Amino acid sequence: MYTPKDFVVDDLPTLHADMQRNSFAALVTLTSSGLVATHLPILLDETRGPFGTILGHVSRANPQWQHTDSTTEALLIFNGPDTYVTPNWYPAKHETHRVVPTWNYAAIHAYGPITFFDDPTRLREIVTRLTDLHESTFPTPWKVTDAPANYVDGQLKAIIGFELPISRIEGKRKFNQNRSAADQAGVVQGLRSLNDPTKSAVADFMQAVTEKSKPE
Repeated sequence: MYTPKDFVVDDLPTLHADMQRNSFAALVTLTSSGLVATHLPILLDETRGPFGTILGHVSRANPQWQHTDSTTEALLIFNGPDTYVTPNWYPAKHETHRVVPTWNYAAIHAYGPITFFDDPTRLREIVTRLTDLHESTFPTPWKVTDAPANYVDGQLKAIIGFELPISRIEGKRKFNQNRSAADQAGVVQGLRSLNDPTKSAVADFMQAVTEKSKPE
């Protein structure tokens, strides 16, 4: 991933936190038919390996798992907050007009060797952990054991698990850190003026990122 120095994120706890927060990722592998991508929820085990290990599952009917080249690194792409930025929000526009539009965003690329498996015990653990994670915010969380055991057994036969120990990881947060504090503040104010909860959330994230990047 092309990442100028102003936008690099290399703090592992920060990367892990962002991966946990934005855990719906794209799994990209090289297959006999070229590059193939599948969008899916993942689990991150931060304790396994120097950079952590990623677990998940795909449909058994998905040909990606059968045709992936096991000798080539797989890639998982995690997307964070993003937004279009108009030059009208920069105070510099009114001074020099030497400004252009851009897109602010956060992304993480995690690479590593991938292995696929269909062991029912391991699969049950993955789907149980994924379910417990995403049901935890509900007043009455649904559990895998709420479904009939024979039904769950049948569903497990329809999926294939994967494990990817991360061998290298790249993080990027591009939120106008290369512009003046006035321009950064102008973008935050502009996003909030839209009265859109999604844009306001990006503004909050951007403000936290740019505040952190200021020299002490």
